[in-house]
Amino acid sequence: MERKRNYIYPDKDSLTAAFVCEFIRTLKEYSDEGRQLHLAFSGGSTPLAIFEQLAEQTTPDDWLNVSLFWGDERCVPPNDPESNYGSALEVLLKPLGMEKNRIHRIRGEEEAEGEAARYGGLLMKFLPMENGFPVFDWIWLGLGTDGHTASIFPHQIEFWTAGSPCVVSNHPDTAQSRISITGGVINNAKRVSFIVSGKEKATIIREIFFKEGRHMEYPAFYVNPAMSDLEWYLDQDAARLL
Repeated sequence: MERKRNYIYPDKDSLTAAFVCEFIRTLKEYSDEGRQLHLAFSGGSTPLAIFEQLAEQTTPDDWLNVSLFWGDERCVPPNDPESNYGSALEVLLKPLGMEKNRIHRIRGEEEAEGEAARYGGLLMKFLPMENGFPVFDWIWLGLGTDGHTASIFPHQIEFWTAGSPCVVSNHPDTAQSRISITGGVINNAKRVSFIVSGKEKATIIREIFFKEGRHMEYPAFYVNPAMSDLEWYLDQDAARLL
């Protein structure tokens, strides 16, 4: 059964502010209850604005119950401008002074297949297991104009149902190697949130929401967490065709 909660905001700034507010509320909830928050960041430009706000509005103590992971990574060193980890490091983690033992990055500089296996093993070691896959408390996702999410692309949609937690994928245009969590991990999470802004995403969002066009070719269409409603945080540009 598909269940969605849609949150639509006038612009990217208000979307960012609302998501930051909800994240800070969640941090406090987990802290007050003494629970660990196993969190997977997404890449892309939208989370960077969130990271900037979190660096200003939170302290290291707010993150003491957080174990941080990534949903995907480009196979580049952390000092490369394309590194998801590197971007988060500069914008959020360094300014925040977050403890290194709470940060579990994908090593994009390593040999891809070996690193995918290592990271999958790390997830199975650090996270609870259910249905044969690790269980995150919260996964953040972006959405590509081609319908990809994490780094599962339409031309490799079979990776969505892979039996392993992580796979090596390739960008359809550049052939750049990437390491990504798979659908089994994403749909196993307790909470999953898409964070999407920009009018260039409007058509793909409409096709996914209303099952139009080539929606069945889009990995993002298959995000359907078993434990909760799927959350869509959208700005008005991204939601304009709904």
